[in-house]
Amino acid sequence: MDLQNAMMVSAMGMKAQGTRMKIVAENVANADTAANVPGELPYQRQIVTFKSEVDRAKGAEIVEVDDVVLDESEFRRKYMPGHPGADGEGYVTLPNVNMLIETMDMREAQRSYEANLNMIELSRGMVMRTVDMLRE
Repeated sequence: MDLQNAMMVSAMGMKAQGTRMKIVAENVANADTAANVPGELPYQRQIVTFKSEVDRAKGAEIVEVDDVVLDESEFRRKYMPGHPGADGEGYVTLPNVNMLIETMDMREAQRSYEANLNMIELSRGMVMRTVDMLRE
């Protein structure tokens, strides 16, 4: 049934966006962690990449998490001479996490998750109406 396939595709989208939200949450949680030893690298931001996969059995294209990769952008540096991880000049290396970007990523993932959830609810409602019509 096509409506069941639609629900399956939406469920896979929700699963992928759930993974994205988890990674964004990890980035946010580690945004201000600094290395405790000079020269040690701090937490490195992660990015989720997606891929389109064809489910031949269902005849549908689904989305899946392809990989979680490290963001190669530069780390931030902050002057904190009293910190145990400060270098000879008093600077501490901080993660390359930008809270504005993480907030936008989380909102985008949330909206995509909600859109997939709405598709499941609409498909389910259509199935229920069809069943009701068949009972009459």
